[in-house]
Amino acid sequence: MSRLQKKYKEEIVSELKKRHPDRNVMEMPVLKKIVISMGLGEAVKDKNAIQEHSDELMLLSGQKPVVTKSKKAISNFKLREDQPIGLMVTLRGKRMFDFLDRFCNIVSPRIRDFRGFGHKCDGRGNYNFGVTDQQIYPEINLDKVKRAQGMNITLVTTASSDDDCVELLTLLGFPFKS
Repeated sequence: MSRLQKKYKEEIVSELKKRHPDRNVMEMPVLKKIVISMGLGEAVKDKNAIQEHSDELMLLSGQKPVVTKSKKAISNFKLREDQPIGLMVTLRGKRMFDFLDRFCNIVSPRIRDFRGFGHKCDGRGNYNFGVTDQQIYPEINLDKVKRAQGMNITLVTTASSDDDCVELLTLLGFPFKS
C-alpha cells in the first residue's frame, strides 16, 4: 500500500466524516482514477514521435500507454482516419496514489514560477489541468528528450460537486493556490 493511500484510509476518511457528519460513508468522495493524455500533432510528420513519447509516458506512469487514433479525416490538417495522434494512460489503485504522491511532492515544486493550481473543476467533481513540459519529471532522462511535449491530467473523483472535489484533493495534498 502506498504512503498516500495509507494516509487516505487512516486520516482523510476520518477527517471527511468529521466535516460532514450528516453524510453516509458511501457518499464520501473518493479518487477513482487518473487519466494522463498526450496529443501528438507532430506524429503526422514524424513516425518515431509516438514511440519516443510512449516510452516517456511509460516511465512516468508505470504502465504501457494506449495509442489514440483519429476518428475522421481532416484534409486541412493532413489527417487520415485511424491515424495515430495521441497517447493515453488510465491509472487506478496503487499506481494512481503513487503518481499523485510523486506529482504533489516532487514534480509540482519543479515547475518554474509555480504558485499553485486554480480551484475550478469541471462541474461534475473532476479536476483537469495541463503540464506544458514533460521534462519536469525526474524519471525523464533529459539527454534523450528531442522535443518538449505537454500532457493533460484528469483526476476523476466520485464527488458530486466541485467543492467536495477540491476539499478531497486539498486533503490529499494537491497544490492549490491559497
